Amino acid sequence: MLQFQEAEHIALLRQTLERFIERDMPREAAREWDRMNHFPRAVHDKLAALGMMGLTIDEEYGGTGRDITATVTVIEQLCARSVSVGGAYIQSACYAGLNLSELASDAQKAALLPRVAAEGLILAYGISEPDVGADVASVRTTATRTEDTLVVNGNKRFCSGAAICDYIYTLVRTGPTDQRHKNLTLLLIPPNAPGVTLLPQETMGLRGVGTYDVHFNNVEISANQIVGGLSGFNAGWPMLAGPGLDIEKLEISAMALGIARAAVEDAWAYSQERFQFGKPICSIQSIRHMLADVKTRLEACRLMTYRAA
Repeated sequence: MLQFQEAEHIALLRQTLERFIERDMPREAAREWDRMNHFPRAVHDKLAALGMMGLTIDEEYGGTGRDITATVTVIEQLCARSVSVGGAYIQSACYAGLNLSELASDAQKAALLPRVAAEGLILAYGISEPDVGADVASVRTTATRTEDTLVVNGNKRFCSGAAICDYIYTLVRTGPTDQRHKNLTLLLIPPNAPGVTLLPQETMGLRGVGTYDVHFNNVEISANQIVGGLSGFNAGWPMLAGPGLDIEKLEISAMALGIARAAVEDAWAYSQERFQFGKPICSIQSIRHMLADVKTRLEACRLMTYRAA
């Protein structure tokens, strides 16, 4: 029978994270973050200081070299305790680290990747719109270029982490609508730029990082904020399907795995503490069947997630 075995460095990483979580992310604090819809910036900063954001970044920019399995491990461990912390980690290590490593210009890499590794710089995806979901080539948010600047107008929806990010990674149309894939551009827009308005959306599960509608009203940015530099103008479509979105489903799987693992562990512990008919309910056959079923599904999720990583 095949067993799931982790590489030694992954096992050591998991142990480091377990100690960090018990010390800096106690259950009581995580419960309060969720209740108050609060993002604990200090914890995020400590993760960066621990080197966790550098798992997707080359050594020349202050990282440890790309290790997707290690990154998935961090996501799982963090989300087992707090999606607020885990979600922000994804937006730093994955949204920022992976996309900038692959798509940014040399100048952008030199300026931003060391900040991702050392400070936990965060990107928020500004891709979906009120009337645009899976068909992202239909985006209506526009950017008009005049010499060295661009003026952005439009709306984005489901922009998670917009209020805590350093830049909104924004897909805009920079030409006629009938050309669809040929005139899309990715921009780095600061959320506090004049003309940017954030409208929070109420959510049940994604707490802390927040999800927002974003309105751009004549937002003026430098052409240097085109992802990839000037050569990235009208080249957004092939860039969009890059490494950041390539592993997004894997990131979500790791989040789900962490949440599920915590739930199964709590259920098992409770089944040993709760007594009925003079014995713990874990000794009741129907309860044991349910626990065995969810444990089996959990292990299947683990195997698929790490096999994909």
